[in-house]
Amino acid sequence: MVMTLITLDFETYYDVQYQLSKLTTMEYIRSDKFKIWGVGIKIDNNDTEWYSHDEVEDCLAAINWQEADLVCHNALFDAAILAERFEIFPNYYYDTACMARGLSPNTSAKLAEVAKRLFDDESMRKGDELVKAKGIVDLPPEIESEIAKYCIQDVDLTYAIYSKLLPGFPQSELNLIDATTRMFCQPSLVLDRERLIQSLNDEIANKEKKIEAAGVERAVLASNPKFAEYLQDELGIVPPTKTSLQTNKETFAFGKSDPAFIQMQEMYPQYKSIWDARLTVKSRLKETRASRLLAAARSDRKLNIPLKYYAAHTGRFGGVDRLNLQNMPRGSELRKCIAAPDGHLVYVADYSNIEARMLAWLADEQDLLQQFASGTDVYAAFASTIYSREINGKTDPTERFVGKTAVLGLGYGMGWRKFQATLSSGSSGPVVELPDSEAMSVVSNYRSKFYKIARLWKVADQMLAWMINEAYHGNTYGPDDLLCIEKNSIRLPNGMSLNYTNLRNVNGEYEYERHGKPIKIYGGKLVENIIQALARIVITDALLQINQLNNLNVAFTVHDEIIAVGPKQDPDTIMETITKMMEVRPPWASTLPLAVEGGYADRYSK
Repeated sequence: MVMTLITLDFETYYDVQYQLSKLTTMEYIRSDKFKIWGVGIKIDNNDTEWYSHDEVEDCLAAINWQEADLVCHNALFDAAILAERFEIFPNYYYDTACMARGLSPNTSAKLAEVAKRLFDDESMRKGDELVKAKGIVDLPPEIESEIAKYCIQDVDLTYAIYSKLLPGFPQSELNLIDATTRMFCQPSLVLDRERLIQSLNDEIANKEKKIEAAGVERAVLASNPKFAEYLQDELGIVPPTKTSLQTNKETFAFGKSDPAFIQMQEMYPQYKSIWDARLTVKSRLKETRASRLLAAARSDRKLNIPLKYYAAHTGRFGGVDRLNLQNMPRGSELRKCIAAPDGHLVYVADYSNIEARMLAWLADEQDLLQQFASGTDVYAAFASTIYSREINGKTDPTERFVGKTAVLGLGYGMGWRKFQATLSSGSSGPVVELPDSEAMSVVSNYRSKFYKIARLWKVADQMLAWMINEAYHGNTYGPDDLLCIEKNSIRLPNGMSLNYTNLRNVNGEYEYERHGKPIKIYGGKLVENIIQALARIVITDALLQINQLNNLNVAFTVHDEIIAVGPKQDPDTIMETITKMMEVRPPWASTLPLAVEGGYADRYSK
């Protein structure tokens, strides 16, 4: 069946306070202030037409959306209007902002900037007439005429960008853009509002108890200068300081992961209630996340999930629209407030150590690959080499954590000082203080034991040189020519690329531009980028396959997790189907050992 192609752009009311820069998309669309000034619509390659406010509903109703594909620049906005205000769900979603970001992730995906990059024609430029309508609910004819021209131009630019980028854009990535848009516009999870509100109230009450126990005013705890003054004058403690990486100036070291602050807490355990109160007052993450979850949920409790496609230049998803579900702690109350609708379950499947496995596979570290394939606790195994004794994950959790940090961190060229600082920060586990000599020994041990991984960093250094030198474009690396060197980029097996805009060698060091700013890149970092990009392909390919199953909807993804909603009937079989589907090796990595852990519940509790 040939689908009708609809390119569309809504123009809507906004003012000083009521605008997308200050609200989430759903807060904006669901507001009483929301009003559509008009919409520009292009059907296939016909002329774009403008429909004013009183014509919008009729013109949308005249389209057979079940046989229509939608093209927008930033579909999370326009598609959300169609869904929320008109209950319209097209057959397929294209998003030219996502396409532009996927092909050029180090540059802006704004319509005006994309048009400048793609078209030399000065007529293919975005106008600024929209500012004339700011704060005007009912547009006068002369302003509406200008807005109509502005909107038509935006639609034509969007269609031109779509036509320019579509050839050669991998179908799997288009399917991923479509799936990501549906997660937002056609949500399948619900929010347990009552539980979340209760959790929020409990959090606030707990904070008040800690502040009361400390006997220090909230205003003092919340202010760095006032807290420093309190330490000095009331407790006789010299406030810890550090040098700011941004300003290179001396500043207070009061962050929860600042080594000096951690050391101060250890030196003065008698003031534990004060340290707890300070950390509690400064941590508002849970309240912020809770309020944004409440704002995101519809009146029927369905939870719109905003994910940013190609948030990183490796292709990884990120948070967007002021709601980042990528960093909710495992087992947290916030997760448990996200639930399946009645008659359904939440199915969660998580790739085990996928990046560490991918690194071992690409470097051809056979011993490490065999450990993964046999189900060996790789972290405990390497910890055993560090401590020269058998390390058991259950009885030696701290030692295993050191092994885990080494396996996950040292694979990309981390030096001993950073390794030492990572362990002492307590940011991802217990605080571990390693003497200089021991930290150096661990790094040396890792590089000796896994020498092929260390050799891969040197190969990656060579890749950087190749990307600059045209004579080496077309060179390949990896099994079956997995990676192909191109100008300022590495072609990946799915047809996308790792891009390093304006890559150059500056005094023996490589750097590229990300949104106009220079970013350092070296062999170990490039290896990390490659591994993350390859792992992302495995994860997203599995996501798309699961999404094709009749009884399952992928709700969203978090790092290496895939979260789906499915029926309650025969859950073990459904979970087994998901797991087996995710463990299928990609054709370009037939020897890659994959392992998946999963489970199901009535809510997102993993």
